[in-house]
Amino acid sequence: MGADARPLGVRAGGGGRGAARPGTSSRALPPPLPPLSFLLLLLAAPGARAAGYETCPMVHPDMLNVHLVAHTHDDVGWLKTVDQYFYGIHNDVQHAGVQYILDSVISSLLVEPTRRFIYVEIAFFSRWWHQQTNATQEVVRDLVRQGRLEFANGGWVMNDEAATHYGAIIDQMTLGLRFLEDTFGKDGRPRVAWHIDPFGHSREQASLFAQMGFDGLFFGRLDYQDKRVREENLELEQVWRASASLKPPAADLFTSVLPNIYNPPEKLCWDTLCADKPFVEDRRSPEYNAEELVNYFLQLATAQGQHFRTNHTIMTMGSDFQYENANMWFRNLDRLIQLVNAQQQANGSRVNVLYSTPACYLWELNKANLTWSVKQDDFFPYADGPHQFWTGYFSSRPALKRYERLSYNFLQVCNQLEALAGPAANVGPYGSGDSAPLNEAMAVLQHHDAVSGTSKQHVADDYARQLAAGWDPCEVLLSNALARLSGSKEDFTYCRNLNVSVCPLSQTAKNFQVTIYNPLGRKIDWMVRLPVSKHGFVVRDPNGTVVPSDVVILPSSDGQELLFPASVPALGFSIYSVSQVPGQRPHAHKPQPRSQRPWSRVLAIQNEHIRARFDPDTGLLVEMENLDQNLLLPVRQAFYWYNASVGNNLSTQVSGAYIFRPNQEKPLMVSRWAQTRLVKTPLVQEVHQNFSAWCSQVVRLYRGQRHLELEWTVGPIPVGDGWGKEIISRFDTVLETKGLFYTDSNGREILERRRDYRPTWKLNQTETVAGNYYPVNSRIYIRVSPPHPAPHFSAPLHRVGVTPQAEHLPAVLGGLPHPLWGLPGGVAAWLWGPSLSPPPPPQDGNMQLTVLTDRSQGGSSLRDGSMELMVHRRLLKDDGRGVGEALLEDGLGRWVRGRHLVLLDKVRTAATGHWLQAEKEVLAPQVVLAPGGGAPYHLKVAPRKQFSGLRRELPPSVHLLTLARWDQKTLLLRLEHQFAVGEDSGNLSSPVTLDLTDLFSAFTITYLQETTLVANQLRASASRLKWTPNTGPTPLPSPSRLDPATITLQPMEIRTFLASVQWEEHG
Repeated sequence: MGADARPLGVRAGGGGRGAARPGTSSRALPPPLPPLSFLLLLLAAPGARAAGYETCPMVHPDMLNVHLVAHTHDDVGWLKTVDQYFYGIHNDVQHAGVQYILDSVISSLLVEPTRRFIYVEIAFFSRWWHQQTNATQEVVRDLVRQGRLEFANGGWVMNDEAATHYGAIIDQMTLGLRFLEDTFGKDGRPRVAWHIDPFGHSREQASLFAQMGFDGLFFGRLDYQDKRVREENLELEQVWRASASLKPPAADLFTSVLPNIYNPPEKLCWDTLCADKPFVEDRRSPEYNAEELVNYFLQLATAQGQHFRTNHTIMTMGSDFQYENANMWFRNLDRLIQLVNAQQQANGSRVNVLYSTPACYLWELNKANLTWSVKQDDFFPYADGPHQFWTGYFSSRPALKRYERLSYNFLQVCNQLEALAGPAANVGPYGSGDSAPLNEAMAVLQHHDAVSGTSKQHVADDYARQLAAGWDPCEVLLSNALARLSGSKEDFTYCRNLNVSVCPLSQTAKNFQVTIYNPLGRKIDWMVRLPVSKHGFVVRDPNGTVVPSDVVILPSSDGQELLFPASVPALGFSIYSVSQVPGQRPHAHKPQPRSQRPWSRVLAIQNEHIRARFDPDTGLLVEMENLDQNLLLPVRQAFYWYNASVGNNLSTQVSGAYIFRPNQEKPLMVSRWAQTRLVKTPLVQEVHQNFSAWCSQVVRLYRGQRHLELEWTVGPIPVGDGWGKEIISRFDTVLETKGLFYTDSNGREILERRRDYRPTWKLNQTETVAGNYYPVNSRIYIRVSPPHPAPHFSAPLHRVGVTPQAEHLPAVLGGLPHPLWGLPGGVAAWLWGPSLSPPPPPQDGNMQLTVLTDRSQGGSSLRDGSMELMVHRRLLKDDGRGVGEALLEDGLGRWVRGRHLVLLDKVRTAATGHWLQAEKEVLAPQVVLAPGGGAPYHLKVAPRKQFSGLRRELPPSVHLLTLARWDQKTLLLRLEHQFAVGEDSGNLSSPVTLDLTDLFSAFTITYLQETTLVANQLRASASRLKWTPNTGPTPLPSPSRLDPATITLQPMEIRTFLASVQWEEHG
């Protein structure tokens, strides 16, 4: 998106200062360029060597060296779709055509051998590359070899850092970097990460970049207060220690903040999209300005250099979709360099200007051999001015965010089955199966205007289209693979609409079979839920044994769903059969309205592990109990909405796709009570809550489940009253959390958050709600150590262990009638009543309440003991950050359904519960249906109804992050330790050793190579620049010999391998 952080009313698109000014045309035709064949003669540059730091230009050690970085920032979708941007379609929306940018840049680089250019978005470059002739490709290879065309970052896209899951980040980076490695070899390998536009920066992203082998990171967007402090303290550049578990410098990354986001300096933008004056050197011309521009530049460079510690500074020369006429840029940059450097002789200037790249600039910083300060937190939330917090996009377009997460799940299933079945998955009885289209679509969705929800509506629709198109060839692949591995060619059906209880086969067939594939490295028990017709059914497991099943009638329709528990082996499948019982009507469990009779005032659901109580008067959840650990916590959950600001006397800023700014601090309750219906069967207990015509929820406990499931449905959000609305689910407890709460970073390590606080500078808080919101990719939690001694119950209302806000909790939660506000006795005593005994405290006195999400959302704790997550938002105003339309979600995205999983545990054991459950959420089982009765796949091999791709399960602390085909005989394998140092009180935070020699049943590993995280370098030969942090030296560990029989994983370590394999003949 546009880089400008301007006051409202100024369009941010087009790169801010690089945007076309009024009265200027952005459609000027470029001057004719020499044909490429002629320019081949100019390619040979003196001293051309292999690309790398050795190809960097010479600098002057006793001068201020200004590194000019010629670049274009090409969004992979934003105001236009990916294809519209590439081909230059709909230039009335935004003038942008990536294919012309690359054509023009290559031609202009050939004119002058000192010119350099960097390119970033491989989604575009790869498409352009495949359209070029062999001759042009060789020209480009030579430019790359000489370091004149350099790739920075190298991912398929420049991914968002708030709404992205770490697995998807790794996948998209692997895709882009593999293209560069396959096309250019080590000459095309990027040495720096270049994240100039994402709207805040996560610690996990930096950790991943370090593990990918990058020497440094450059980014553009930094909180305005943070930047001011860093400029004063000369800390725009430092070492980012991005993991609390990985031993330094494994996750240390040198990080540099660009001085002008990613725009050119004021008055120095020479693009067709700009209106700045070019160099006029003819003194006879009334437009002569060369001397003025040179003096201006010298002043600018000197002033900028004062904020940095070395005699080097960097200037970005380019912006959004610039260089379509690269000759305009390069011709003026040539003159700038020549005229400024001429001042060294003429006037004794100490400024030296040169064409450079981020990698070459970084190389000079490294050679300075300085000691650098260390950062250990992250760069969220980001604000570009008072009252302007970019925390709305954490939750924007929740339907697209869920579709992306679901597609990640499906892609991993597709990749795994392609690896397990071998070539038979790609060509088989169902046609040609292919994982590549979904892999590329998922990579596109990681773009910082895609999963973030900050594109125009038609672009968001196109992102969804790309995902849907990617699912089709993956479904063919799954059919081929399942047929081979099961030995039976079934008529497989994929029900993509199970979330709205639609599956034609299960709703019409008298008999069908259900294949459940488990992508985890451990056996799982899973409750299968399928829409069925109004009949009785019997369900049998793979051995033919009847398993328990229930039929539940849906309260919102006359449909019904079949439930049965399934047990599925690690990295494998189980096939269950479902049959109608002739002549038997179902004993369906219909939701019953709660009775008003006095003896039935207890409203609760319970299984072996969890009990949840509800207020019988309001229908709201009021208490949760962990029966295994004797933990009881009063917790109230309800839905609220913030009315979106339309601007006020403090600021004209409104809430929009990027910005979250509520009109008032306190949200309004959707409803103070819910109409409830109760379902109780041997397999599930549910309370159905209806809050309004557009907000409802099912609170659910399955048999054996150790968490409370809240399935919410929100939308269409009404905006007829003229107010945009931002909907939250809030959990209020009496825990004294002292301003602290905890959120994950991209689904991995946990960061401590403190209300109205930033670890590295003194915050001037201008928005007490939006300024305390953080991205929640997979979980948020609060915890407390209750005070000792026990509370004195004869004290006034404000008791020890109860937050001051809790005194007013009933009013906040809806002002319920009843002296004890309708709370059940135990809850009332715990909250308010000295005459009643509180519940027994947990044995160790520590309690943690965790909420897991099924997609990325914004979340916070705005009062002690409280947590909230934003589930949906619908807005009527554009927030002035360039997208140019309100976040109305008028399509299918108006209705959103999702789940929150709530866990109550002791602090010292909570990590085990939430990590293992979160793993099941991200990689949930894949359900595939078939009528049954298929033909044998192998005539001499009997079909099987159960299969595991592992000979033994993985330990609980180990996650199989990636198992995918790399080439015809090689697999990509990533194994991850999913616990942090000291996180688990048992042994799950300890190192763990695996034997890979005979781990997999479907193939044998014949040769194993360990690589960096993105598999573009062998780990044994990979090296990074060494930096000296002010915390002391960090010696690199010496690499050990790779032994497949003893693969050891340290806490939070990911190890990546390329494995040559031989598949078993019959799977």
